[in-house]
Amino acid sequence: MADDDKVEMQGEVIEAFRGGMYRIALDNDHETLGYVSGKMRRYRIRINPGDRVTVELSPYDLTRGRITFRQR
Repeated sequence: MADDDKVEMQGEVIEAFRGGMYRIALDNDHETLGYVSGKMRRYRIRINPGDRVTVELSPYDLTRGRITFRQR
């Protein structure tokens, strides 16, 4: 899949699960399950409930996505 096929959405973390998984409420009133991207794991960027994040979603499965950025 090419990089331009991804859908980027903004949202807020609602709940944190084990293993870097998070429930995210998107700005369009949907919920998705997101996991932390590799660079965020590598640099140990922490995400807490209430943080605003950017999520990349596949157009084929909008229920799961990859967290790529945490807003300050």
